[in-house]
Formats: sequence, structure tokens, C-alpha cells
Amino acid sequence: MYLSELKRAGENLAGVLKHRAAGMEAPIQMCDALSRNVRKLSARVEILLANCLAHGRRQFVDVAADFPDECRYVLEMLGKVYYNDARTRDQSLPAADRLRFHQQHSSPVMQQLHRWMNQQLSEHKTEPNSGLGKAIRYLLRHWKPLTLLLREARAPFDNNMVERALKKAILHRKNLLFYKTLHGAEVGDLYISLIHTHANSMEPIPLTI
Repeated sequence: MYLSELKRAGENLAGVLKHRAAGMEAPIQMCDALSRNVRKLSARVEILLANCLAHGRRQFVDVAADFPDECRYVLEMLGKVYYNDARTRDQSLPAADRLRFHQQHSSPVMQQLHRWMNQQLSEHKTEPNSGLGKAIRYLLRHWKPLTLLLREARAPFDNNMVERALKKAILHRKNLLFYKTLHGAEVGDLYISLIHTHANSMEPIPLTI
């Protein structure tokens, strides 16, 4: 759903979640670790926060030239988890079976990685303010939402699919500059939401004006 507002993303999400029907499962909010993406919600609104593991991985890709051995280790460990997730997709595992698979095969890998990163800092093998140290501290600081896939059957692995979809939202945001009123932008939101919702469908979109 496209929504034009003058607020930040987290504030908009808080408003949307107020309209969810009572009794529904808490939604999973997948985002990067920017604090402005997570707003304080009202008492009756609950979310499960998941951070994008691809963002965490990218921290090490960016400094791999300076710390090749350490970054190779981290990327190989994360690669095992990515490989496990690919196996769950290849086998078309239901959500509950996917969770059990990750708990059996990916959880030990992530625990080993967590111990290694803690040792890098606690045993002074890595300078905390170096590029590698900052990458390690990013993963450790956001470890719980980064590993939601090990505890929640519905949890996505990363935010890559949504980031690809957001390219359309960025284009739409540029188009909004040419709307004269906020109401006009809301009408544009409605149509662009319909278009992208049915983008992969061969059925025509019924429009009544």
C-alpha cells in the first residue's frame, strides 16, 4: 500500500497498524536498524521487529579489502545460513518446518559466529573503532532482531525483496512532487497501489471513476 504523508516511515506505520483487526497475529516489521524506522506504538499495537541480515552482511563486504581473513570468515558463516534458507525454498517447506530446519542447521552456525565476534572484541583481537570493529558491533548490537528467523516461523530472512519493490515507491515519490494537493497525492497512492498489487496478474484491474 502506498501512503503519502509528511511524517517519517515509522510514524506512518504506527498509524496504519491502529486499523488492524483485533485478534490478528502481531505483524513482522522488517527494516534496517535505523531508529527512525521503529516508533513507539500505542498500547494495543504490537509488532515483531526483524532487522535485515543482508544489511549486516554488507557491513563486512564494505571492509573486506582491509580485513580479508576476518571478513571471509564472517561471510562464509552467513553464507551457510543463506544456503540453508535456499534449501528450505527448494523443498517448499511450510513455515513451521522451515523454522525447525533453521533451528537445527542455522542456529549452531549463528551461535558460533556470535561467540567469535564477542571474542574479537573481548580479547582485543579487533579494534572496536576500526571498520571491522564497527561491523562486528553492528551485528552484536542488533543481534536479536537480526536472528528473528531462528525464533519465528513467519520471519523473513532479509529485506532484499522489499528493497527492490521500494524502487517503485521512490519513483512514485518523485511523481508526487507534481500533485497540487495532498488529496491528489492520495488518489495517486490508490491507483499506484492497485497497479503494483496486480502487476503480476493477467486479470484486468476494474476501475470505476
